[in-house]
Amino acid sequence: MTDKIFVHQQPIRPIERIEGDKKQVNKTATPQGPSFKDVLTQEIGSELKFSAHAKARLEARNIKLTESQLSRLNTGVDKAASKGARESLVLVDDVALVVSIKNKTVITAVDDKNLKENVFTNIDSAVIM
Repeated sequence: MTDKIFVHQQPIRPIERIEGDKKQVNKTATPQGPSFKDVLTQEIGSELKFSAHAKARLEARNIKLTESQLSRLNTGVDKAASKGARESLVLVDDVALVVSIKNKTVITAVDDKNLKENVFTNIDSAVIM
């Protein structure tokens, strides 16, 4: 077996200023304005979404979430995200919601009448609000 050697053919630009280089690097500059994360969150939106399946379940089971419940749901999703959760069961009063934390999307919803003897799979966390 022979060893292969790879040679990078393009010149590598230095990070620091070279004499005659028109661009200068300011090492003491501090970033100004909003962070990339803040801009991304603002552009994408941090609003919780409901999948078509979740909307159908809410309507079929006559589940109506109040502003207070939606606010607590958002808080629960944020808490789950801060702990590194991916798919969470969020309990808000008498409603159980399975939420994709990464996509900030409610996947399904179950009311207290249909909650008994239900098994929730593919979740890695539970949040009680």
